[in-house]
Amino acid sequence: MGVVKTKNGDSFVMADIPGIIEGASEGVGLGIQFLRHIERTRLLLHIIDVSGIEGRDPIEDFYTINKELKKYSEKLSTRKQIIVANKIDSMQDENLYKKLEELAKKEKLEIYKISAVTKQGVEDLVEKVSKELKNLPKEELIDYEDRKVYTLEEEKQGFEITKDKDIWVVDGPYIQRLMARVNLEDNESMYYFQKSLDSLGVNKALKQAGVKEGDTVRVYDWELEWYD
Repeated sequence: MGVVKTKNGDSFVMADIPGIIEGASEGVGLGIQFLRHIERTRLLLHIIDVSGIEGRDPIEDFYTINKELKKYSEKLSTRKQIIVANKIDSMQDENLYKKLEELAKKEKLEIYKISAVTKQGVEDLVEKVSKELKNLPKEELIDYEDRKVYTLEEEKQGFEITKDKDIWVVDGPYIQRLMARVNLEDNESMYYFQKSLDSLGVNKALKQAGVKEGDTVRVYDWELEWYD
């Protein structure tokens, strides 16, 4: 996950979500974790390898992933999508792209050709995404009506801090409930997230544990850089 900036100075948060294979919606592989991340997005870029090097069928890949999205969540399956044909710099069979282009036309989706290696087409795609996000409504993912008033005693049991090599890890029942309500792409939601961590005492506890400026902190399954 990272911030992408356009040449005009606009920015948005993008998450690279791999691992969506057949059966992901039922817990196969790590797909179910990645599907939870997708729930927080407003726009899906369906990046498909058209190089032909690995012998993959781009059409089959498209429908496999969309089937898993629909099985996991009907609402998720209606997210706006853009098809991105990647690895055009090493394309061995132009028919693969032509088939994908026909599929995009059939599904009434826009398609962009890019090369992550040579950066061909990447700037145009970034500008397109930025433009689309300005027009897409922001979905409130914080369920205010489902909030519970926690007592101090409950809050003490709400999180724990551990260390995984060089990464500080914050997890626990309250943290998991909090992350389920937060849209990391929305400024207001992020403010609620930061305020909740502070109110719960997570920031204070991290300082007491020895976190330093620039350290990586993983809150449940989201990593961020600590700054004071």
